[in-house]
Formats: sequence, structure tokens, C-alpha cells
Amino acid sequence: MCSFIMESVGDGVFTVDCDWNIIYFNNSAGEIVGIAPEAAIGRKCWEVFKTFNCNDVCLLRPSIEESRKIANRVMTLTRGDGRMISVSVSAAPLRDQSGKVIGGVETFRDLAGVSIGAGQPGPRPVEDFCTRDPSLCEVISILPQVAESDATVLLLGESGTGKERFARAIHTLSERRTGPFVAVNCGALPETLMESELFGYKAGAFTGASKDKPGRFRLAERGTLLLDEIGDLPLHLQSKILRVLQEKTYEPLGGVAEVVSDVRMMAATNRDLEAMVAQGSFRRDLFYRLNVVQLKLPPLRERLDDIPLLVEHILAQRREASGKDIRGVSADVLEVLKKHQYPGNIRELENILVYAGILCTGGLLGLEHLPAELRPNGRREAAQGPWSMRNIRHKAAVAAVERNNGNRNAACRELRITKDTLRRIINDGETDE
Repeated sequence: MCSFIMESVGDGVFTVDCDWNIIYFNNSAGEIVGIAPEAAIGRKCWEVFKTFNCNDVCLLRPSIEESRKIANRVMTLTRGDGRMISVSVSAAPLRDQSGKVIGGVETFRDLAGVSIGAGQPGPRPVEDFCTRDPSLCEVISILPQVAESDATVLLLGESGTGKERFARAIHTLSERRTGPFVAVNCGALPETLMESELFGYKAGAFTGASKDKPGRFRLAERGTLLLDEIGDLPLHLQSKILRVLQEKTYEPLGGVAEVVSDVRMMAATNRDLEAMVAQGSFRRDLFYRLNVVQLKLPPLRERLDDIPLLVEHILAQRREASGKDIRGVSADVLEVLKKHQYPGNIRELENILVYAGILCTGGLLGLEHLPAELRPNGRREAAQGPWSMRNIRHKAAVAAVERNNGNRNAACRELRITKDTLRRIINDGETDE
């Protein structure tokens, strides 16, 4: 009867003995992991789940050794087909009838397996959220409920924490997922062009406007519009955004008729909007309209335990993009990465690994592949701020030329780029510095 029940549940369930041999593996576990249950029985758990840096992320070990239950941790595992997925994991010691611990039992749920609509396969928007951080896990757990509504979402977090990724996940889980997702960085648009970029313009609205041009609201029709860095929006445009939220209408520049807007709006910022409201630089009524659902994303320095998961995920993406067989990072590199404070957050970690991946030909990333400022006894990067992609590309190009004794043709062959691209990367970096 017990086995029948375990085969009926949707969660993956497996048990191991004290030597880490799998002794039970239910059908749902097989479906989630992508391996036949009979092929898992008798194998070590790490052989089946292929989790990077297993000792750091394993829940069964502390559960068995400390005889305690551990619930609802999010981690990433690699399926049999090579695809990485995020799962919510719980573990508990397995006892015999006398109460002696004889192994462990683990249950896991595929966080990406969310079905929306009858008979439709659910989208998989949370695969990139490699985390065990409780606050971030809580945010991830409510994404399906947030997506079900059409409420405005305000995403708060430092630059590089993944605000746009979360917005895309909400869109993908929502009924608007067949519509467009449009993201606009308010801080990157010149103030003189903001209104026309957001709301579009009519032919003749100004000199050179020979034909109508749709704005971002029109392009996001029946979909989702993310206003990133909304704290940079000028006051006169804040009132126009407020009108769209209240009236669901707007007027293109030079237009004489209102346009009805069917767009779900989200906003993101790394600024303190409440402080800006107090200072008078952000409209209080707009803040309240935007702040219906507030999601706070923690900086990477507050979730350093997630570094192994993120490194695994980023390197998997890089392997696919670069074709290099980079299997992971050395223990020394992981220690350095776990001690860094990441002013640029996840984006900075990605850039560091991109740089290291350029220098590494395969196998494990070592200390010699890290930017000099991150190596032991090197200059601390904190004085420079976060690593930008331009900075990363420049340093990698210079290092490749030095490695090839000044031979730029050889450096181009190593980096798989043209001489013009190499020259531009080096010149851009020198100008930037």
C-alpha cells in the first residue's frame, strides 16, 4: 500500500541507504529527472542527479548526520537529457522500526512544471533562478499567483539582481504569454525622446515625422510592458503613465484621439522610490498605483551560498554558446567567488565567468583564468566597482595578445574573432579607462 501511494503522488520521491545507494525511486522522480526508475536503483545519488559541488548543496547528508528534517530548499539539477531545472527539495532521515537511522528520504518538486490552461503544457520560466535563499524562494513560490492576476508589479533590487528575468517569468506564466513582452529602460532614453518612445507619434507631429510610429505601449498591446529604472522617469511623464494606469488610455504625440491600452504594466528600479516621494521627485499617487504587488530581490552578497548553483548554471550556458568543454571551477576558484561582494550582482558574476571561460581551453576554471584583481594577492576589484562586459572583453583581448607574444592574428584565432573586432575591443577599453 505504501509503495502504491508513493507511485501516485506527483512529487519525486527517492530513498538512499547510509552508503548513498538509491534503494527506492518513484515514477515521478524518474519523469522529473529524465531517467527510468529501474536505472536509478542501486546507483549513488550524485550519479543520478549530477549536481555541481554536491557536498555544498546536499540536503540528505545534514539530514542523516544530524537526524533532522530540512524543508523547501530550491536547487538546480541536471536531467538525463542535459537540461538544467530548478526543484524544491525536502529531506528527512529514514528510520527503521526501532528508530535507528538507516538512510534518508528526499522529495522534490519541479518548480518549472506549472500548467496554465486546460490541456496546455506549462511554460518553464523559473529555470534560471538558482537559489536556496529563503527570501528569494518565497518570491519564486508566489510567481504563479502573481501571474494569474493582471495587477501592476513593482520589482525592487540593485542593478544586476535579475529584475527583468522575474518580469519575464511572470509574463510567461500569465494568460498574456502569447502576447509580446516589451522592456524599456527609462534611464537609457534621452528625456527629449521619452514621450515619443513610450506613446508613439503621428505623422506631422514634428519636423521629420513623415509617418506614424508606434510607441512601446502599442508594441506591448495584449502583452506586458516593463518600465525598467522607472525612478529615472521625469515628473511630466510620470503623470502620463499614471493616466494609463487609471484610465487605460493614452494619446500619441501629435494625436487628437485617445488610444485604448490593453497592456499589463510592470515597473522595476534600483532606487528608493519612497524616499523620492518624500523628496518630491516621484509622484506619490503613481507610486501607490505601481506598488500593488511588490517583489524585493536580494543582492548577491546576501545569498553567497547560491554561488555554486549560479556558477553551474552559467557555465552550462557558456558551454552551449562557446562549444568549450568547461566542466566547472576548481575549489580555489569557488572559494574566491564565494568571498567576493559583487557590487554588480549576478550580472557581474556572469561577466567574471565569461572572462575566465575565454582564457580556459577546457576542463576546470582555475585561479589563473580569473581576472587579476580577483586572484589572491591581486588588487581588490572593489576600488573599480563591478565588472562590466566592456571591461571583461577588453581585458580578455589584451590577455590573449600577451599570451601570444603580441601576435594579434594568433590572438584572433584563439578568441575566434576578426582582427577588426579585436582592434575595436582593445580601443574601446582604452577609451573607457
